[in-house]
Amino acid sequence: MKKIFHIIDGISDWSGKLVSFLIYVGMIMLVFEVIARYFFDSPTVWAHGYSQRIFGSYFVLIGAFTLLKDAHVRVDIIYQQFSVRVRALFDILNYSLLMLWSTVLVWEGIDFFLYSWAIKETDQSALRHPVYPVKFLLVVGVSLICLQGLSKLAMSFISLIKGVQYES
Repeated sequence: MKKIFHIIDGISDWSGKLVSFLIYVGMIMLVFEVIARYFFDSPTVWAHGYSQRIFGSYFVLIGAFTLLKDAHVRVDIIYQQFSVRVRALFDILNYSLLMLWSTVLVWEGIDFFLYSWAIKETDQSALRHPVYPVKFLLVVGVSLICLQGLSKLAMSFISLIKGVQYES
C-alpha cells in the first residue's frame, strides 16, 4: 500500500515541478506585452488570450502538487487543536467531497473536451485561439487532483484506524 502512495505522490510531485515552469512562460509573455504596449505603442493581439490559458492551466495542473504538500487553505489553528483521529475524520469528509467534485468534473470534462475537439472549437478573439487544449488540460489536472485525493483519503482512513498521523 505504501508503494502505491509513494507512486501517486511521485506523480504529483513530478507534475507539479514540471508545471511550475508555466509561471515563467506567463510572466515573460506579460512582460513582453507590457513593454510592447507602453514603450513601443504596439500591443499584441495574442498575449492576453495565451496568458489567460497559461495561468488557467497552471492553476488546475498545480492542484495535485498543492494537495501533496498540504498547502491548500484551511484553518490550521483550529484543526491542530484536535486529536489525530478527529483530524482524520475531518480529512475523510474533506477528501470524500473532493473525490465527488473531482470525479464529476473529470466525467463532465471529458465530454466537454471531446465535443470541443470534435468541432475544433475556438474562442471569439481575432486569432481564433483553439479552446480544446485547455479543456484537455482541465481533465488532466483534475484527474491528478483526484488521484492525489484518493491517496490522501486512504491515508486518512489509516490514520483514523491507527490513531497516528500516517504519511507515505
